[in-house]
Amino acid sequence: MYNQLASLTLAQQVEFLTKRLIEMESYSGTEGELDKANYLYEIIASFPYFQAYPDYVWKQDIEGDERINVWAFLQGNSNKKETVIYHAHVDTVGIEDYGKLKDIAHDPDKLAAFFKSYDGDEEARNDARSGDWMFGRGSLDMQSGISIHLANLLYYMNHREKLDGNILILFNADEENQHVGIRGALDELVRLQQERGLSYVAAINNDFISPLYNGDQTKYVYCGGAGKLLPCFSILGREAHVGESLLGIDPTFIASEINRSINQNFSLAEKLDNELVLPPSCLFMKESKQSYNVQTPVSIRMYFNYFIYKKTPTDVLVSLKRIAQTACVKIENELANNYTAFCKANYLPERSINWKTDVMTIQEYIEYLKEHGEEPEKHLNSLLKSLPEDLDDRLKAFELVEGLQQLDPEKKPRVILFFAPPFLPSNTLQMDEQSVYLKEVLEEVLQEAEEEYKEVFPLRRYFPYLCDGSFLAFNGNQTEIETVVANFPGMNELFPLDLEKMRSLNIPALNMGVYGKGGHKWTERVYKPYTFQTLPLLIRKVTERLLTL
Repeated sequence: MYNQLASLTLAQQVEFLTKRLIEMESYSGTEGELDKANYLYEIIASFPYFQAYPDYVWKQDIEGDERINVWAFLQGNSNKKETVIYHAHVDTVGIEDYGKLKDIAHDPDKLAAFFKSYDGDEEARNDARSGDWMFGRGSLDMQSGISIHLANLLYYMNHREKLDGNILILFNADEENQHVGIRGALDELVRLQQERGLSYVAAINNDFISPLYNGDQTKYVYCGGAGKLLPCFSILGREAHVGESLLGIDPTFIASEINRSINQNFSLAEKLDNELVLPPSCLFMKESKQSYNVQTPVSIRMYFNYFIYKKTPTDVLVSLKRIAQTACVKIENELANNYTAFCKANYLPERSINWKTDVMTIQEYIEYLKEHGEEPEKHLNSLLKSLPEDLDDRLKAFELVEGLQQLDPEKKPRVILFFAPPFLPSNTLQMDEQSVYLKEVLEEVLQEAEEEYKEVFPLRRYFPYLCDGSFLAFNGNQTEIETVVANFPGMNELFPLDLEKMRSLNIPALNMGVYGKGGHKWTERVYKPYTFQTLPLLIRKVTERLLTL
């Protein structure tokens, strides 16, 4: 591979590699993901530097997984320990969205030919006709990003005198699902830090950026990433025959009110200047009945995608618990009023009925069970061993919580709030002296680049979508770590995450993204002039400046 790349220009190298990687399937969780990682290892191993230093490129087995991470270390012109990390994820989403075009989803040339005459999307048709865009699954997310890192690794291999420090490459698995690759990489980052004494100046990811509005051509650069929580509600009501439904507490009634109060509620989104912030979204809501009968539902499960920026997990728990309490009081009053109206309409005497529903976090519920002489932790460990391996991890978390409800001596209607996988901490530069200086240097370099490349590079704090950079630091304190762990049932088994290790690494996470449109859509395409030529040069400029800090 080295001989094929050596004679090409920078843009040709990135285009050649991107096209070749698009042609290889690497859907998250499939054998293709492993095959592509091995292919990337072979590419790097073909470079002369790594022929001379074969131990400087290696594969890392990911604990508990069949996939691997691929690493490479390039030492600069000195023995300095300062190191910039280049990282990108190997996997892509699937191709179900391509429909009848599945057979050409990995063929950029055939897709371009199709879109040139496609009347269903004028913008995509014009882009295809321009010749400036490369189509195909993974073109944008993020085979072009991998290709840039490979091209820059090749460049610095031949120009080590330009590096006042080192480059560490990481091509990791599973960004699109459970982030197994980057979570597994934490141990390796610590090992390299300890054994080689490396000092991580920053990590540069190039996950994709797209226009934020029609006509937007801004090339946003981010010095951090948004976080994500998956707050879950297990709602246990009081069942009743449909002929006496007013005597029960229907959990779907409560869930509907909680959903109405949270889902797409922009007042819950954080207010940050010059940042794209997103409201919570309901991703799942399902009651427990498996077949038809005339009993009202016993329980319902629901969870939300909740982006966090400056908010902490504790902030979210407090806010959502309050919302759930308000919802339950509202439903309690409505049920009472409806029952009174029913009795009056039918000339029936009213019974004394309690419609109260308690709201607790899982941490509070575990303490409640302990106070009643139960052993919830022991029960959780037993439940974990009995869960089917192929069950979705979120449903495993619900099984654990509902298993605890079996221990409840009072069997009261309850709403239990907890976290489930995945959890991505928000990660951005803090206000310490080193971070402030790093931000100033970035702004200075980007201003120079604007004049040189005739582009606009505003620096923002949070990459607005999910990215692996979130796992390179944890900005919370010890109390926040304890809150997350205490409210995340089965965390060590379902989503192992060493928050202490992340806090210790504390690596600034930059995202300088490839530019395109249609990420995760069948119209996915990357803009070649910027991505294949300008962006690699911009990353070099930032890298060299960072290594002089």
